Amino acid sequence: MKNLVLTFKKYHFLLYQLVKKDIQLKYRNSYLGVLWTLLEPLLTMMVLVLVFSKLYHNTKDFPVYILTGRLLYSFFSATTRSALKSVRANAGMIKKVYVPKYMYPCAGVLSGYIQFLISLIVLAVVAAVCGIYPTWHLLEAVFPLVIVFIMTMGAGLWLSTLAVFFRDLEYLWGVALMLLMYACAIFYKVETVIGENNRWLFRLNPLYAVIENFRDAVYGNAMNVPVMLYSLGFSIVLLVSGIVVFYKNQDKFILHL
Repeated sequence: MKNLVLTFKKYHFLLYQLVKKDIQLKYRNSYLGVLWTLLEPLLTMMVLVLVFSKLYHNTKDFPVYILTGRLLYSFFSATTRSALKSVRANAGMIKKVYVPKYMYPCAGVLSGYIQFLISLIVLAVVAAVCGIYPTWHLLEAVFPLVIVFIMTMGAGLWLSTLAVFFRDLEYLWGVALMLLMYACAIFYKVETVIGENNRWLFRLNPLYAVIENFRDAVYGNAMNVPVMLYSLGFSIVLLVSGIVVFYKNQDKFILHL
């Protein structure tokens, strides 16, 4: 762990450059640029509201309900996909120059997180339009925002390691993300599907647990501490195990790239 910290300090400037490059490449040749980070979740929300608002007979705050879930899920989904391919995508550089290999998945997660934080501007605007105004409970949103970052970083390290040895993981992870989307109750309310008493089944999904606490903060409700601690514990274990697995296998990457 000491060597890991020292290496990070030595190459932190490289991490900054990789994050900067990821963001620049995403918006290269794009007329809208960073504005698309705001438009994409807004347009997606409008489509989901149009499709599901009548089906589930939801209230005028339904756009906020969808957006709170969609933003966190989209960050986790897009960023883990990017981290999964990060080591293989930089095989040429890895073969020629020594660079701490964990920089690549970390850069993908950090660049995705920056774009995610920018997209929260859309949520603030939509919440104001729907008549949902911030209370002091909004400060509690810091916890789910930090937890989802830890969770995504841990998943990214696991996936980037396994993807070097198992190329089919990219397709399997795509299927897993589709199942995860439905398990996160993004466009429907849990109580309308399985009832309030069975909500604990959804809370077994740590990403849904994060989304639920984030929604509570936005709506001005108190944070569910046990649910928060569960998602935090899961995320820390995922991150620590991801670091260990990546560190132990990184010297074997060159043989499979």
